[in-house]
Amino acid sequence: MPKLSYIHLTREQRYQIYELHIENKTITEIALALERSKSTISRELKRNRGAQRWSPNQAQRFSDARRKKSCNAKRVSEEVWQDVADYIRLDLSPEQAIIRLSLERGGPIAISHDTVYRRIYTDKRRGNNELFSHLRCQKPRRKRYKSSLRHSPIKNRVSIDERPEVVDLKTRLGDWEGDTVIGKGQQGVLLTLVERVSRYTLVAQLDSKHADGTAQAINRLLMPHRDKCHTITFDNGLEFARHASVASCLDADIYFAHPYCSWERGLNENTNGLIRQYHPKSANLKKVSSQDVLTTMNKLNHRPRKCLGYKTPHEVFYNLGILPLKSTLVALRI
Repeated sequence: MPKLSYIHLTREQRYQIYELHIENKTITEIALALERSKSTISRELKRNRGAQRWSPNQAQRFSDARRKKSCNAKRVSEEVWQDVADYIRLDLSPEQAIIRLSLERGGPIAISHDTVYRRIYTDKRRGNNELFSHLRCQKPRRKRYKSSLRHSPIKNRVSIDERPEVVDLKTRLGDWEGDTVIGKGQQGVLLTLVERVSRYTLVAQLDSKHADGTAQAINRLLMPHRDKCHTITFDNGLEFARHASVASCLDADIYFAHPYCSWERGLNENTNGLIRQYHPKSANLKKVSSQDVLTTMNKLNHRPRKCLGYKTPHEVFYNLGILPLKSTLVALRI
């Protein structure tokens, strides 16, 4: 396997840091949300700070200037650019596209993700928005809808404090996090489940946030993976009130995060942010077709992730080798 490089923070990640920072999130919470180390976030806020404060645009300029000074960029061949552009059109980020191509070819390719971003933004300024439209748009973390927990507590809930340590270590497949994504004006609901080690994601459309329907959907999604379902961690939404029936059906242990502590399910929150790329907050989720939901799920599960060594969640979850990504997505009609 080629050496994985390009570990610098991206422009989008810097904007995400900014949004979390102005929400007074701690460095630890920001690091969890971005799945980066605390030292990376701390160093970024100190190293790229201006005379008065830290800002994402200024931080990106400082970073670009240092990298430009440290090495002379090589001219990118049109063949390499077209290969990268093809993967951008599949909704991969520039960094994901470059490293995935490197893995598939068995060696690094001569282009950096900053070079790709610069070319995409240059094209946009010239009126060509094609590749720009495929970039992931980073927005503030979604609003948490308060439940009436004080008035209608979830019975027999088990706190995340009692969850086995092995779940935090991420040394086994089968520990899941669950949540819901709400459409504009409470129009439509998506149930999301994500496996903590592989990032494998399951998505289902719900008629409402009623607890019975939510429990049935969870059982339907996870039953084919029952052998890889040891624990599930939910937030405190009342849609998860039928957790006992889920635990019984799947023979799994159910835990609940502390109220309003979304960082305790940071992976699930981040995954919901990825889903928002395809179903934004302005969307009426009641109008989303089941095929659209399936396509979104397939795109996420066949998107290479840096934290997985640029393998896809599907490859890790099913213990597969690296396969040509484009042909896989064509077979899925994505």
